[in-house]
Amino acid sequence: MSKDLHALQRRLADFAAARDWQQYHTPKNLAAALSVEAAELVEIFQWLTPEESAKVMSDPKAAGRVEDEVADVLAYLLQFCQAVGVDPLTALAAKIERNETRFPAVRQAPPDRRRDGE
Repeated sequence: MSKDLHALQRRLADFAAARDWQQYHTPKNLAAALSVEAAELVEIFQWLTPEESAKVMSDPKAAGRVEDEVADVLAYLLQFCQAVGVDPLTALAAKIERNETRFPAVRQAPPDRRRDGE
């Protein structure tokens, strides 16, 4: 696992321990909290058009909300991974490899070329 990712997980664990929250950080509770935070991220975009959603980061207030929710989602995901013993980067790399096999890239054939004389 990346040193930076491990350091963030350590910080999150230390933060929880300093507040005696580890007792609540079960896989079930962390998965539920992750779901709630992901829903809060979705809520920001809920009624936006595709065009509005593409521009959400240009509004400083909305951008701040997005960044906060992304941080919350990542925090709970990292805590969940630590609780169940999953290396998130290894899991992601393996999933990408499986998806590359399951969903091969679609390559477009070159356009038909007219032969001379046609």
